[in-house]
Amino acid sequence: MAIDINLNRLGVFVALVRAGSFTAAAEQLGTTKAMVSQHLARLEAELGVQLLVRSTRRMALTDAGERFHEDCARVLAEAEAAIARLGECRDTPMGTLRISAANDHGINVVAPALAAYAERYPQVRVELVVTDTVTDLIAERFDLAIRLGWLRDSSLRATKLSSFRQCLVASPAYLARHGIPAVPEDLSTHRWIAVSVLASPTRWVFKDPNAADCVVQTRAVASANSATAAYRFVLEGLGLSVLPDYIVEAELKAGGLVALLPGYTLPEGGVHAVYPGNQPPVKVRAFIDLLKERLA
Repeated sequence: MAIDINLNRLGVFVALVRAGSFTAAAEQLGTTKAMVSQHLARLEAELGVQLLVRSTRRMALTDAGERFHEDCARVLAEAEAAIARLGECRDTPMGTLRISAANDHGINVVAPALAAYAERYPQVRVELVVTDTVTDLIAERFDLAIRLGWLRDSSLRATKLSSFRQCLVASPAYLARHGIPAVPEDLSTHRWIAVSVLASPTRWVFKDPNAADCVVQTRAVASANSATAAYRFVLEGLGLSVLPDYIVEAELKAGGLVALLPGYTLPEGGVHAVYPGNQPPVKVRAFIDLLKERLA
């Protein structure tokens, strides 16, 4: 038969035994001697067992009280340890951090950031899933996703980390053979490398120096389902394409690629951390902060 016990009274009982008197226990607990005595009397009544023998000068545990005190002290110590471990989880990144990221950005940006994160927080096991499909964070048990571009309406929380530029690029070898486009309209006659996962891989809207739209329909001679693969086509001189800055930046600086139409711009895309719930756990907040630092 189950016994209904007020667990707070276990703490009072253990404090009483440790203190050695009702007066000392009351002082430690911040209550009155009468309240300590009342808690003990109710505990004994609930258990149906006498735990203490007491007189005006001293108190002593009964045999049952000694055994019960040992068990209660162990239970309270385990509870305190569990609370301390919970505090560590709240204050220190630990456990598994499972992240979804777009293929190219995940490989080029998120993976290096996760490596640095794992070095900084060795109690966290990191898991990266790269995919160009929009993952269901809750159903697939992701802690967060790093998403690019323009976010859809969602019940998820999002933090903007940075922006990326879309760069029209070609190799010097390609430009030597086919010429350099002077205005966006020239792109319709050039060999285009399409990134097929984009919503409109061959149609682009540039803004001229006066902020007017210039709409261009290109002709694809090749396509790839990742920007990294399209980048390799462009680097080999197969054609030109619009690619994100985090993929082409190094080759632009090294001269392996050339940025085209410098007077025209394309819309910038956002880099967002998306996560379920109002308050992300500390392991998620720590990664968001680290990635934001690296992208700054």
